[in-house]
Amino acid sequence: MSSRTLPLLFINLGGEMLYILDQRLRAQNIPADKAKKVMNDIITTMFNKKFLEELFKPQELYSKKALRTVFDRLAHASIMRLNQASMDKLYDLMTMAFKYQVLLCPRPKDILLVSFNHMDAIKDFVKETPSILSQVDETYKQLIEMYTPLSSGEFQLIRQTLLIFFQDMHIRVSIFLKDKVQNSNGRFVLPTSGPVPHGTQIPGLIRMFSCSGEEVKKLQFRNGGNYTSALREGSFEMFGERVIKLGTNMYSVSRPVETHLSGTSKNSAQQKSVNTTPNPLAKEELNMLARLMGGLEVQKTSSVDNGFRVNLFATDEEEEEALISRPDEFSYDVINIQATKNQRANAELAKIMGDFTEEGEELCPSSASSKGDDLLAMMDGL
Repeated sequence: MSSRTLPLLFINLGGEMLYILDQRLRAQNIPADKAKKVMNDIITTMFNKKFLEELFKPQELYSKKALRTVFDRLAHASIMRLNQASMDKLYDLMTMAFKYQVLLCPRPKDILLVSFNHMDAIKDFVKETPSILSQVDETYKQLIEMYTPLSSGEFQLIRQTLLIFFQDMHIRVSIFLKDKVQNSNGRFVLPTSGPVPHGTQIPGLIRMFSCSGEEVKKLQFRNGGNYTSALREGSFEMFGERVIKLGTNMYSVSRPVETHLSGTSKNSAQQKSVNTTPNPLAKEELNMLARLMGGLEVQKTSSVDNGFRVNLFATDEEEEEALISRPDEFSYDVINIQATKNQRANAELAKIMGDFTEEGEELCPSSASSKGDDLLAMMDGL
């Protein structure tokens, strides 16, 4: 597993979240000033200095539930509110969009170009707010410093780590289904046409060489696709043409987006029973969550009247039906961690961790606070 995958996963999922929310805010005719405040507040929180310091520390990926907890908090960093079903749909869209991009990356290193496409779009969202713009620019520098020196092998490890993270997620998305890049079972269709990766040649030719290195024979074969020569390499600098379009806004042309859960696998019951066993990484996940959430300085609204609800479904009835019909194995137990001060977070974390036994036995219910119960209930399901 690559220890440098988390920042790329977070930034790309965050970029997709902003694309979706921007599209929904426009579709619901939310006033421009409120929509701008939502985007600014979320981006400010995403690129909070303390939060990014924790995010960029080399660390392994954690569970989907832990990551979902961070994004739930992030989505509610402003005056906007999402019901549970809409938050589920938002997270499904985010994850499936980035999974598609990772699968289609011509080279593992191009995941960084996808990340820069998301960063370019985020920068455009806050181009009129210099203070937030400087936060985004600082993250560009961190990404360039951390990832541009990596070898192709290290990027391949990052790509494999991401694909392992996404491998059991097969949510059908209407845009992908209509464009025929996703099958009815939720699995993506890999193309056998288009430009080959930068630095490679179109397949179809075998060259044979002698012991002295002299070319002695050529054989041609049918490659089974319709490939074209590689495009020029995209820019890995703060400014420049990225060339590849993966990671750009697929909602720029307004069209409805629906998600549908594909059929559960025949092993889902077995997976569910295994998941009830406490994960040995639970303490590490608690550590990560406390540190990350401690850096998320969520904006508090002065009045409830200032807030508004965003629905990712066409109607409230559809949203309610989606919540009822969602299978348990696809639901996320979202927790609320009050960790705005590191000292307080550490004290609470120490108390929660004290309830763990070495062998993963039952927790002592009388000693845990309500927040601790919520945390442990989530971690028991990892």
